[in-house]
Amino acid sequence: MIDILISENISGAAVDALTSRFKVSRQPDLWENQEALLEAAQSARTLIVRNKTLVTGDLMCAAKHMIAVGRAGAGLDNIDVKSANQAGVVVAFTPDQNSISAAELTMGLMLGLMRKIPQAAQDTSAGGWHRHQFVGTELYGKTLGIIGAGKIGYLTAMRARAFGMNILAYDPFLSSDNVLLCELRAELVELEDLLARADVVSCHVPASPHTKGLINRERLKLMKPTACLINTARGPVVVEEDLVEALKSKTIAGAALDVRISEPPKSGELNQMPNVILTPHIAAFTHEAQSRVTRAVCDDIARLLEGKPAKYAATKFNLPQNGR
Repeated sequence: MIDILISENISGAAVDALTSRFKVSRQPDLWENQEALLEAAQSARTLIVRNKTLVTGDLMCAAKHMIAVGRAGAGLDNIDVKSANQAGVVVAFTPDQNSISAAELTMGLMLGLMRKIPQAAQDTSAGGWHRHQFVGTELYGKTLGIIGAGKIGYLTAMRARAFGMNILAYDPFLSSDNVLLCELRAELVELEDLLARADVVSCHVPASPHTKGLINRERLKLMKPTACLINTARGPVVVEEDLVEALKSKTIAGAALDVRISEPPKSGELNQMPNVILTPHIAAFTHEAQSRVTRAVCDDIARLLEGKPAKYAATKFNLPQNGR
């Protein structure tokens, strides 16, 4: 029996500290083989993953000794939380630790789109000096539409405020007198209104049946032809073929995607478009965020193994249930 099974490439001082206290099995490529993962999980008390490992209901059933799953990150779309609840397995995650990094990347993508930074850098590196081809647009005085005003959406909007932007927010879980929205001086509006009025639309919602395909052909048609779309949330939020169509027809001016429906994606039309910025799901990938995320998840797994509650639990309970 092992105390902790790590199925992805998760390392650092916090992981090293765990190995000195518990029996740890580090298998960074295990996520690629679901059959091997199920077998290994049967002899593990806890499991630590990122976003690649599929923690399914079958895994929960097979892992009779498992008391907890630790997710090094905020998203839970690769973990069957409902099955975890039924099995009495605590799911610990890190909801806040990478939020600043994600907000900063969003601002970077926004500046890149509006000031045509990638195109200008590529042209200049190739020996060009075509200043008039890269006339950009200021953020000052423009309107940012935040879809999902949670932690990352709020932090993005705060930074956009410093650039002199006006803020619109769409979030069905918030009311207009929400204190954070009041701090932002944000106007809470319906999604269609936000899309029609914003100069930049930025997605910050989790993956769920309600958000899948949220940005589609009909909604893209509501946007200004000068507006840009940014998605640093989850790939399925945006219908990619509809986005390609909107960009080709100049329904919108540009887009930046850090996340895709399939990761890694196959090369397609988006890769060839000069008004598109593509990055490989790096929103949370800063040294600082990864250190905080790893430290937090390792701390919670250690607490659970010691019979203490997790600080960040996504399950309805915070201690192992059903005698596990």
